[in-house]
Amino acid sequence: MFQLRLFGRATLLALGLLSGCAAVGVSAGDPADLGRAYGAFLDAHFADSQFALKEAAQFYREASKADPGDPALRRQAFLTGLMAGEPDALKQASALPGDPVAMLASIDEAARQGAWSTAIVRIQALPRQGLTHILSPLLLAWAEQGAGKTDAALAALQPFLSGPGARGIDVLHAALIADLAGRTALAAKYYALAERGFGGTNLELARILASWQARQGDVKAARATLASLGAGSSELGIVVPGLERVMSRRPVSSAADGMAEAYLALAASLRQEDSQDFSVIMLRLALALRPDLTPARLLLSDVLDSLDQPGSALSALAPVSASDPLIALVDLRRAMLLDALGKTSEALALLDRLAKRYPDRPEPLEVKGDILRGHERWREAIDAYDGAIARLAQSRPSDWTLYYDRGIAYDQIHDWPKAEADFRKALELEPNQPYVLNYLGYSWAVQGRHLPEARKMIAKAAELRPNDGAILDSLGYVMLRQGDVAGALRWLLRAVTLQPDDATINGHLGDAYFAAGNKLEAWYQWEHALTMHPSATEAAKLQSKLKEAYGPPGGSPGRSTPVGQSHSP
Repeated sequence: MFQLRLFGRATLLALGLLSGCAAVGVSAGDPADLGRAYGAFLDAHFADSQFALKEAAQFYREASKADPGDPALRRQAFLTGLMAGEPDALKQASALPGDPVAMLASIDEAARQGAWSTAIVRIQALPRQGLTHILSPLLLAWAEQGAGKTDAALAALQPFLSGPGARGIDVLHAALIADLAGRTALAAKYYALAERGFGGTNLELARILASWQARQGDVKAARATLASLGAGSSELGIVVPGLERVMSRRPVSSAADGMAEAYLALAASLRQEDSQDFSVIMLRLALALRPDLTPARLLLSDVLDSLDQPGSALSALAPVSASDPLIALVDLRRAMLLDALGKTSEALALLDRLAKRYPDRPEPLEVKGDILRGHERWREAIDAYDGAIARLAQSRPSDWTLYYDRGIAYDQIHDWPKAEADFRKALELEPNQPYVLNYLGYSWAVQGRHLPEARKMIAKAAELRPNDGAILDSLGYVMLRQGDVAGALRWLLRAVTLQPDDATINGHLGDAYFAAGNKLEAWYQWEHALTMHPSATEAAKLQSKLKEAYGPPGGSPGRSTPVGQSHSP
């Protein structure tokens, strides 16, 4: 089955952090107040479940006002207000003694005031479990540095800087502390360890390392570090010129800045663990310390968008200055969010302005193509992708997306030779890209061409993505086309288990049942697939199969004359 890539160009691990916030109830009191509190609580709970944070915070405050004796309601009002980015939310922390997030907020407040002795006492009182166990050494190190005690700061991180317990984040922050303190040799040692320890360069790490290299006079190395961003991502290349202009600027100029970086790093890890709530909390704490930390705003926007909150995601980017070195990436993100909000014309106009502002960069036209493709404006999308590809000085592995996306658009206008050429080019750039392997292999299977090669390609994609129902469906389908009915059934049953509500997969399983002579199961699967809101084309295929096998609508295996195993999927 085709799996179209329409990426946005953006846990239980943290359970201990908010363990006290799980149970929210309404305490005993005046029945009228309790009624208001319970009604507001239900509204808050629903808004919270939809991640409508501002509304949830307001309802929790109303519930808490009606039932002031319930500390759990106060806690939820504080948490949702903090996650919504409400300026007054942090002021509520003092009313929640012992709450871990409130304790972090109070540490933030002490750091903003430069009250480092107070911050140290509060950090030492944090519970040693969950996320606070990971955060405590980093926050303590920066608080000690804020108090002018560099030796104590580095000592706080020392247990995590070498041996089996070494953590890349601690090594990087030890480097930042040594750098800020002017201990050049020690900073150089830790920066080198951090670069190796992360196993790759992300935006923030590249920004930090390039700054260090440039300030040490190695401008060539700094530019190479920033260039690595463009090599590894089809969108980050657009920020390289902006970062080069400020690469001699110190990325962390105070202990409070360092704390914000610690929150950002942990938020990024939580994002990868799919722990969105806690990631948002960490990012809000980071931005409370450093509102101009644009990487934190970009990550926050990405998390909020993934939670189907494009309006909030767009608002998170609003404070970013037009002079920010990351403004081009921010504008790319704004364009996608505007489109998600139904403001497609505004989004396309923004991308056109970006394309003129950065005449050598493909990214604005690539995103424009993605938006147009998402609206099935295939020929316009092809024109945009053509423009983006024309701007490539040379194709890099990360550029596979351009050719893949343009290939999809060509396929949709039935220009298969050009589509196939683009898919082959994408695989030339990235031979192990499962989406391209699947799309091209499945296309060949549908066409009945190159079936042995198609099966090898899809099998490779399945090895790379063993739990992807769409890819396993493709594998079962190509086996069915080759006459391997038993193999097809095995993989299609697995695909249906992974994606039980997919009409195409259920329809293919019906094809396999029919080929195996299991007419009743085939009839059920095809009928079942029709209830899953298939596309008009897919629905027509399913109805045709049912009519061919069982007669007019309403026919069933028990009273029809099936066509036998000559049925073609």
